[in-house]
Amino acid sequence: MQLTYLPVHFQNLTTSQLYQLLRLRAEVFVVEQNCVYQDLDDKDQQAIHLLGLTEDGRLAAYTRILEKGISYDDYASIGRVITAPFARGTGLGRPLMQESLRVLFRYYGAQTVKISAQAHLDKYYGSIGFKGIGDVYDEDGIPHRAMLYTPLPDSGKSAG
Repeated sequence: MQLTYLPVHFQNLTTSQLYQLLRLRAEVFVVEQNCVYQDLDDKDQQAIHLLGLTEDGRLAAYTRILEKGISYDDYASIGRVITAPFARGTGLGRPLMQESLRVLFRYYGAQTVKISAQAHLDKYYGSIGFKGIGDVYDEDGIPHRAMLYTPLPDSGKSAG
């Protein structure tokens, strides 16, 4: 499955795009993962929302990209990483994260990126270049692990 990636600042999202991304986040993080938590955390307004769209405009993959100082004092971050149920198993995860890193570096500069990854995805994120730090911890009833990605020092580009 081939996607078109569209990075959109919050204020430039259409109402349809906003609805699609919030619906997908609720569908996966709240309903599918049976995790009651406050998804709307006042960070969306400061984010770049990376929309992975199919040819017919369906939202198949998504991330929320935040500059340093919003989620973590010392790191930019990528979060709310989702592949829609209809698009799973089609190899979208790696290109989604690689594009997320490219967008983050393009808008905020090459820097170390921190994520809070579900612990069972530790090896997957490791294969992209993230390195686990610290112990596994509980986040909303799901085991997570902090991970860092450091871009190549001389190029300022994604190593993924």
